[in-house]
Amino acid sequence: MNDVIRLNDQFYILASSSMADDRVEVLKQGETFVVFDRYGDIHPIHPSPQGLYHEGTRFLSRFEFSIGGQRPLLLSATVKEDNALLTVDLTNPDMNPDGRPPLPRGALHLRRMKFLWQGTCYERLCVHNYSLAEIPVTLSFAFDADYADLFEARGRQRTHRGRRLDTVHADEGVVLAYEGLDHMVRRTHVRCTPVPARVTSDCLVLEAQLAPHADATWDLTIACEIESRRSQIFHSYEHARAEADRTLQEATSSDCHIYTSNEQFNDWMNRSSADLHMLISETAEGPYPYAGVPWFSTPFGRDGIITALEFLWVNPTLARGVLAFLAATQATEDLPEQDAEVGKILHETRNGEMAALGEIPFGRYYGSVDATPLFIILAGAYYERSGDRDFIKGLWPKIQLALHWIDRYGDPTGTGFVTYDRRSSKGLVHQGWKDSHDSVFHADGTPANGPIALCEVQAYVYQAKKKAADLARLVGNLDRAEELLVEAASLRERFERTFWCSELDSYALALDGDGRPCRVRSSNAGHCLFGGIAEPGRGLLVARSLLTDEFFSGWGIRTLATSERRYNPMSYHNGSVWPHDNALIAAGMAEYGHKEGVIKIMTGLFDASLFLDLHRLPELFCGFSRRHGESPTLYPTACAPQAWASAAPFLLMQSCLGLQIEGTCRRLSFNRPALPPFLERVEIRRLSIGDARVDLILDRHQEDVGIVVARRDGDVEIVVAK
Repeated sequence: MNDVIRLNDQFYILASSSMADDRVEVLKQGETFVVFDRYGDIHPIHPSPQGLYHEGTRFLSRFEFSIGGQRPLLLSATVKEDNALLTVDLTNPDMNPDGRPPLPRGALHLRRMKFLWQGTCYERLCVHNYSLAEIPVTLSFAFDADYADLFEARGRQRTHRGRRLDTVHADEGVVLAYEGLDHMVRRTHVRCTPVPARVTSDCLVLEAQLAPHADATWDLTIACEIESRRSQIFHSYEHARAEADRTLQEATSSDCHIYTSNEQFNDWMNRSSADLHMLISETAEGPYPYAGVPWFSTPFGRDGIITALEFLWVNPTLARGVLAFLAATQATEDLPEQDAEVGKILHETRNGEMAALGEIPFGRYYGSVDATPLFIILAGAYYERSGDRDFIKGLWPKIQLALHWIDRYGDPTGTGFVTYDRRSSKGLVHQGWKDSHDSVFHADGTPANGPIALCEVQAYVYQAKKKAADLARLVGNLDRAEELLVEAASLRERFERTFWCSELDSYALALDGDGRPCRVRSSNAGHCLFGGIAEPGRGLLVARSLLTDEFFSGWGIRTLATSERRYNPMSYHNGSVWPHDNALIAAGMAEYGHKEGVIKIMTGLFDASLFLDLHRLPELFCGFSRRHGESPTLYPTACAPQAWASAAPFLLMQSCLGLQIEGTCRRLSFNRPALPPFLERVEIRRLSIGDARVDLILDRHQEDVGIVVARRDGDVEIVVAK
C-alpha cells in the first residue's frame, strides 16, 4: 500500500531506469544545464534526464553523433577539474563502406570538446587521420527537441501541450521552435561552421577528405532562445570559451584556498568547490547556488541557505547573495495555493511552461517551514563572519517580517512550537527538509497527522531568535533584543520538557496535530545540536546515539535508525545517507565538544568520495552498511552535483578545526582544533577577515594541532583554545 501511495505522489521522480546504471556527464552555466551520456550524446529516452535544458525546459532531446552511419568507439570522457569543459575522445569502429576499402578501427581520432555559455552549448569536433591512406569521412549529428518541461522529463504526464512550429532551414543549420500553452515561443538554433555538406530537419551531415596525418575541425552551437526574453547572440567558440573561463576565474578569486598533505583529499575539496561554483548562478540580487542537477536546477530557499552556511567561512559573498535574493522574494501576502504567508521565506521558484500555467505550484512556492528561521540564522552568521553592518541594517525589516511569520503564522494554534500543515492542494505534504510523503510517522509506522512540529525546526527557531537578538542590538533596538532572548530561553525549556524521550536517549522526531510525540530515532535530532537547543548532557547522548551502528553506516549517519519500523536503506529519507545532513550534525557535535564524532563523520564521507565518480558527493546514497573493499550503494535518482552536498566538506573542515571568524573585531578563533589521521598538514591561503588576509599552516600532532601564521596582511587577532 505504501508503494502505491508513493507512486501516486504527484512530485515523485519516476525511476524506470537508474542514473547509476548509465554514467552521465553534466555541465551547467547560469540558467542552462545539459546531461550527456559518456559519448557526449543525448538520447530520446522517456523519462530520462538527458538533454539540454534552459529555464526549466528541454531545448534539445536528441543529439546523436555517428561516423559513416555507425556509432564511434569510446576511448575516454573527462570533465575538466573546474567543470568548465567536457572532452570526449573517440575512434572509428571497424568499417566496411560500400565500394571503398575497409577502414580498421583506430585509424581516426575524434575529439569532442563541449562547454556552456549564456544559454548556448558550444562543441568543437576535431578529427585526425592517423592512417597512411587518404580517408573520406562522413559524420552526422541527428537532433530533435521535445520542449518538455523539466517535470515532464522526470515523469509527469500532461493532458495538453503546445505545438511545434515549422523548422526554419539555413545553410549553416536549422531553427527548431515550439509555442507553449503559455504563449511563449521557445527556439533551438542548431548551427555548424564550416557549413555542413547537407542539412535536413533532423540531421547535420559533415564531409571531409582527410589525407594521411591531416585533420579537420567543425564548431557546432546549440542555442536556446525564449521569445520576448532576449535575442540569441552567436559567438565564436574561442570567444565564448575565453569569456566562460574569465567569468569562472572571477567567481573563484575571492575564495580562500585549502591545500593538504593528502592528494586524494585535495581532489575531493577541489571537486566540491568546482561543483559548487558550477551550480552558482548570478541573479539580480547576487550569486545564488541552484540546488542540483538535473531535477533541482533552480533556487531553493532551504538549500541555498544551508549551502551558504556551509561555505560561509570560505567566502561570505555567497551568503550575501542568498540573503538578498530571499529577501527580494519574501512573501508579502497570504496566498493559500502557494502556501505563502506574510514574511515567509521562499521554498523554491521555477521557470518553465508548467509553472507559468499553474500546473505545478512552484512558480513561486513557500511550502517550507524551516527556510524562514534558517534565513535569520544565516543573516546573523553572515554579519558575524563579515561585519557588514550596512547590509544587515538594510535587511533588518525583512528579518522583522520573518520573526513576525514565526510568531504569528508559524504557530497558528498556540502550541508554543512552529508547525506546518499544507494549505495548497498541489503543495508538499511535509515541509521540513525531509519532505517526502512518508518521512514523518509514529513508532508503529503510522503517518503523523498535522499540524506537525518537527524537532529540528524548534532548534532553528531557538537559534534564529538568539541571532536576531544580536542583530536587534546592532540596529539599536535593545528592548527587542531582550524580548528575543527571553523567548528563546522559554522555547528551550518547553522543548526539553515536551520533545525529550528518555527511552530513546534522543528527541522525538516531531509532535503530531494532537501533540503526541513521534517517538522515532532519526537524524533530525542531530540538528538540535546544530541549533544549540539541546541541554548539554542530552546533546552528548544524542551525539553518541547517532554514532552507533544503528545510525552510522560506515559512510555516514543514516536519516533513520535501522531499528525503526519504516527503515529502508534505499528510501529517500528513511534510512539513506545525506552529506549535508551529516555536515550539520557534525557542526552541532563540534559545538557540544564531541570532536571524535566530527572526525568519524568526516572520515566516512571522505572514504565514500574515493569510490565516487569524480570524487563528487551526490545528493544522497543508500544507507546499507559499509562492506570491506566495496563502494557506497548509489541512490537511483540522486542529483549529482547537489549544492549542499558539494559544500558539506567545507563545513566538516570548519567543524574539525573549531574555526570561527568574527569580522567585526577581526578575530580568528580555533576551538580545540583536531585533524583526522589522514591529514597531517592543512594549509589555508588567502583567508579573509574583514579587509585583512592570512595564510595558515596547521600540522597534526598526536594530542593537538599546531598552527603557524605563514602570512598576515592587515590587523588580525588569532586565538587558539585547546
